[in-house]
Amino acid sequence: MFDFKKEYREFYMPKNEPEIVTVPRANYIAVRGEGDPNEPGSAYQRAIGVLYAVAYTLKMSYKTDHKIEGFYEYVVPPLEGFWRQDGIEGVDYSNKAAFRWISVIRLPAFVTKEDFDWAVDTASRKKKLDCSPAEFLTVEEGLCVQIMHLGAFDDEPATVAVMDAYLAQNGYANDFSADRLHHEIYMSDARKVAPEKWKTVIRHPIKKL
Repeated sequence: MFDFKKEYREFYMPKNEPEIVTVPRANYIAVRGEGDPNEPGSAYQRAIGVLYAVAYTLKMSYKTDHKIEGFYEYVVPPLEGFWRQDGIEGVDYSNKAAFRWISVIRLPAFVTKEDFDWAVDTASRKKKLDCSPAEFLTVEEGLCVQIMHLGAFDDEPATVAVMDAYLAQNGYANDFSADRLHHEIYMSDARKVAPEKWKTVIRHPIKKL
């Protein structure tokens, strides 16, 4: 069964030291929102429910009357997130209420916008969950620096500092904008793994100086 984490290890399993990558265009199920992701019943928590409802509807589509051209069985990719805060380059972890986020799950290349729309409608009906906030989002990240962060999310600033130092030493700079954001890929299930063992890919857009 196709597994993005194994087939594209360079994008999902980086080392715990900075590296430069060029990330190709990819399509995602996406839900946008704002606010502290840790609050119980928050918009972020609801967004996760929508993402997985649509993702698993697509994954299991081969068992329905909706046949997707080019379909092959696959493992649903890990949860990811694009994060920003107004007036700040990068992320201020002490002010989670100010987060604006796009929570995403990657789509296999064979999923079209029509297939996506079918899945949103089907998931809404079958799971009695409003999946209309989900959107078909295409992102081309391009030139980035990434690293595997080990530990709790609140400990990320130290890892980001390592990334920034690496950029300065190698003639690069961060290149954040409205379209190029702080990106995290969650390789651990936070419900089952202790925070000190969480693995999170941190990826930042960069430019050559």
